[in-house]
Parts: sequence; structure tokens; C-alpha cells
Amino acid sequence: MNRTTLSLIAAVTALAAVTGVASLTEGSSDDTAPAAKTATRLPVERSALVCPTPTSSDVATTTYTAFTPKVTGAQGAKKGTAALLPAQGSEDDGAQKDTQKDQKGRKGQKGQAGTASKPVVSLKEPGKPVTAETDRSDAPALIGTADGPLAPGWTVQQTTTVAAGSGRGLLGTTCTAPDTDFWFPGTSTAKDRQDYVHLTNPDDRDAEVDLKLYGPNGRLKPSAEEEITVPGRSTVPVLLSTLTDVESLDATLRVSARSGRVGAAVQAVDQELGSDWLPASAEPSDSVVLPGIPADATSVRLVVFAPGSDDADLKVRLAGRSSSITPAGQESLHVKSGMTAWADLADVTKGEAGSLVLTPEGGEGRAAPVVAALRVTRGKGSSQETAFIPATTSIERTGTAADNRAKGSTLSLVAPNASAKVRVTASAGSGGGSPVSKTYDIKGGTTQAVEPPRPSSGRGGYALTVERISGGPVYASRMLALPQGGIPMFTIQPLPDDRGTVAVPAARQDLSLLNDGGQ
Repeated sequence: MNRTTLSLIAAVTALAAVTGVASLTEGSSDDTAPAAKTATRLPVERSALVCPTPTSSDVATTTYTAFTPKVTGAQGAKKGTAALLPAQGSEDDGAQKDTQKDQKGRKGQKGQAGTASKPVVSLKEPGKPVTAETDRSDAPALIGTADGPLAPGWTVQQTTTVAAGSGRGLLGTTCTAPDTDFWFPGTSTAKDRQDYVHLTNPDDRDAEVDLKLYGPNGRLKPSAEEEITVPGRSTVPVLLSTLTDVESLDATLRVSARSGRVGAAVQAVDQELGSDWLPASAEPSDSVVLPGIPADATSVRLVVFAPGSDDADLKVRLAGRSSSITPAGQESLHVKSGMTAWADLADVTKGEAGSLVLTPEGGEGRAAPVVAALRVTRGKGSSQETAFIPATTSIERTGTAADNRAKGSTLSLVAPNASAKVRVTASAGSGGGSPVSKTYDIKGGTTQAVEPPRPSSGRGGYALTVERISGGPVYASRMLALPQGGIPMFTIQPLPDDRGTVAVPAARQDLSLLNDGGQ
């Protein structure tokens, strides 16, 4: 019976560790059952990520940076693998260019089959980032997995610089885990915007995906089929303005998979203000945090959507360097159920970096869940550039920004409620060096925008890992600024918890006590 006991425990442990995205919870319908032991947190053993097609521009360069932090309690000397390979059905360059020329063009189609199975990015060991670079205009979407000691906290950053054209700018995104439901407040079907949602299917079977758009007056009437088939191990870009004839400056996109799962990201291209990736918002919640508005932001636009059956009344606060304040004239925001609301916050930071915090107005009894995002603009006139900050989750243990350079990184840390302490570690560089750590105390209700530590004697790109040590919830984002030709090119990525560990419950009963008769 001892062998049976060990097998059952091992099966439960493996199930939790492989999924890496959910904790197994304990529960019993038997009120007389003995109390279960506290769950143990173990490193995940497998992670999956997808990266969207970066660009179709002939004047662009894309850098991929892969990193896994060193995790205490990982699988010792066991070797692991972590690699990203081209999606087999990435959209071909010509098809995407045709769609960009015609805002009413087709929604996208399965492109040419991939011809290479060689990894684009391959990570060898925890604690040391690996980079790869391409200037191909037909660079494909990527699908990857990591296992063993490379799985816990595996992070891949995709950073693209487009030097000229309507899509010029710095486009950054953290490659996402595939899922079945995504919310994108901050999208647009306006004439001066070309927003594509990139859907990437990491599995062998087709995925059936529904796309729905919501504007200030509710659901935008569809003018085309909203059900998209994403073939196995393929990617499909969909131009949002082809889904409806209604022009809406502020819209919310919902991506939901009826079968299978996908990775989803929105590439927003503005003819005047540049372009960037819009990541998905955190899951609907009655309180949300949008961390890391730059100190020199010249325009900030808040977009909020209430997906539930109730309207949401939100209190708006800006967590600044020394305290939280209410923006003048923007004390609250009413969001009708099923509708997208917006607020123009102008230069709300007034030269001091901050984070936006939305909480229920009038107490929890009137709370309704929302999703939210910020569109942030820096610069003036023809030298403006935009980036997006979605609502994000707090860092329970660790969160990582993989791609940092010798200059240009700003790390924003916000404790919206109680004070907190965090440790920030700069990894070794991709060209060598040693890690460097620094501890920060964050006062409750404030944001600290800091120049993060850099590796000692290192060369090349490096990763930043934020570890919450004590105190209340902590939210974080990283801004990477790479100005070019007088344009303040920048991109902002939130740092949610990396879900590098999962809770594995202890066995509720020792089966070795049972005899062969089943008594």
C-alpha cells in the first residue's frame, strides 16, 4: 500500500505543477472529515508562451529576450528546455501589408506554412537572459514551452523598433500564456487607428474564437463574421475596423475561445501618434491598479468597461511620490453596464510619476467589476509617441521584465494600500556579469519610480525581477525609453505575478493504513 500512497501523491503533485496557472484547493462535503494539512508551494514544471507577429515593416528591428529567474526549491541538477519556435501558419508578409492598406480588408487568413523548426530563442539556464534579433519584415509569431528548472517564472519580451512610417515607434510586449478569455479596453475603430488583434493557437487542433466590440453605447453592431477559426499552431491577425461599420474612438474588445485556447494581443497603430502593443487587462475586478504613468506624460486617457449586469461607480485616485490625490475634475467615473466609458486626464502627473487606482465609490455594497487601460502620450506636436498601461494583478511573490538595456529603463512600484517592501534584482547580462539586488520600501498610497539596478560588469540586455518581501499588495511596471530622431519612443509593460509556483495540497488520508480487505 505504500507504493499506492506515493503514486497518488505524485499524481496530484504533477497535475498542479504542470498546469502552473491554478492552485488545487481543498474541500470536502463531509463535515466530520479531519482538517487537511496546509498546501505546499512547489515550482511549476511546465510553462507555455506565445509571441505575436512583430511587424510587417521593412524598417524595423525586433529583439527577443528570454529569461527564467533562479528559484529556490527548483529541480536541482535536473536539466530543462525552453524554446520558442515559429508558428507553422504565420500570416505571410504580403497578406498583412494588403490588409494594412485597406481598413475594410479581409480579417486575415492562415498564411504560408512555416519552413523552419529551428528555435528562434532558446534558453539554457536560469538566471542568465538570452537574446535574439531579427530585421525580417516577415518574422513569424512564436510558440514555445519551458520545462524543468526553466519553467518557473519563464518570461519572454518582444521589443520592436519601427524607424519610420505610420506605424513608427517602439512596440513592446511580454509574450503571453494561452488562455480562453481576454479583455482589451482601449481599442479603437476610428479612422486614424488601425488596431489588429493577433490570435495565436499553440495547439494542434483548431481553435474557435469569438470577437465582440463594445463602445460608449454598448455592443458595436457587427458588419462581418465575428467567429474566427485559428488553425492549429497558427496565427491570424484581425483588423478590428472590419468587424463593424461603427467608428468608435474608445472601444473594448472581448476575445473568447469557444473551443481550444489562444494567445491574444492587440497592435494599435495611430497615423499621428505612433504605435504599440495593448496587452489584455487583468480579469474584471471591483478595484483595479494601472501602474507606472511617466512623469512627463503630456496626455493620459482612461478607458473602462463594466462587463457585469450592474453599473460601476468608481473613485479615481492618483498614487504619487508622497501621497494619493484625487485628480481635479475627475474625482469619479460612472460606467454603465455593457458600455465603454472614458476620461481625459490630460497631464495628470504634473511632472511626477504616478499610478492610477480605481476603487468602488460608496462602499463595497455598490461594487461592480470592471476592466481598464490607459493610453499614455509623451512628446508634443509631430514628435508624439504613445504606449498603453492595462490594469494588472499584484505581485504575490515575483514578477519579471526581461528586456532592459544599459539606459532607458524606469521601474514603477506602487503600494495602493498598506506599505510594502520589495527586492529588485538585476540579472547577469546576456553578455556576462553578476546579478545586483536592491531593496525598496514603498509607503502605502504612493508610487516609487526608480532607475533600477544594473548587473555588475555585465554587457548586453538584462532582466529585472521584483520580489515582494513583506507588507501589502505591490503592483509594478517597467518603462523602456529609446528615443530616436527627436521622437520620445517608449513602451510600458506591467509586471504581474509570474505564477512560478503552485499550491499542492497534502494528502487528506494516509492510504497505507488501509488493509488489503479495504477496511
